[in-house]
Amino acid sequence: MEATRIIAVRHGETAWNVDARIQGQLDIGLNDTGRWQARRVGEALASEPITAVYSSDLGRAHQTAQSIAETTGIPVVADEGLRERSFGIFEGKTFNEIHETWPDHAQNWRKRIPEWQPPDGGESLLELRERVTRTMQELAARHPGEQIVVVAHGGVLDCLYRVATGQEVNSPRTWELPNGAINRLLWTPEGFTLVGWSDTQHLDHEAADENTSF
Repeated sequence: MEATRIIAVRHGETAWNVDARIQGQLDIGLNDTGRWQARRVGEALASEPITAVYSSDLGRAHQTAQSIAETTGIPVVADEGLRERSFGIFEGKTFNEIHETWPDHAQNWRKRIPEWQPPDGGESLLELRERVTRTMQELAARHPGEQIVVVAHGGVLDCLYRVATGQEVNSPRTWELPNGAINRLLWTPEGFTLVGWSDTQHLDHEAADENTSF
């Protein structure tokens, strides 16, 4: 089977990214910077041979994907399997608020304990990896020999990087996940391969990344 080329994009910046407030699966829209980043991503990918554009169904990702759709003429297909990690009771809280209110849970989060789940319905890192890997395999398998765009979230892209490079879910992160960055991978039934990561040449600054605070 021919490889599927994947362009994976993190959504543009939101006000909650700037405030270091956990969004999780809450539906937060882009701020002015995020909308500018989305337009720049769309312009950067305008001449790429793209077969399909997939996006998380959350607004910040879908808005970013729509900018790509406008320049490529490819409609956006929403998939809830591309949503950000569910953070349970952490959603809507800042890092400082989490530390002050739930210090034990904050410590488990900081240590990246694979099986730990944020209280009130949050996903563990293992559950997130399983969901993201399954979803990405299903999408890529539809397009052998073609190139697709996937617009998602920091946690989703972090999983993709780890799967493609053989990193465990609890390994310290040494790679960047800026808003609006363009990342490239290949997929075959044997797995994912990293081609390029964190390309921000189309942007003139980096936006806040809530996933790097821990």
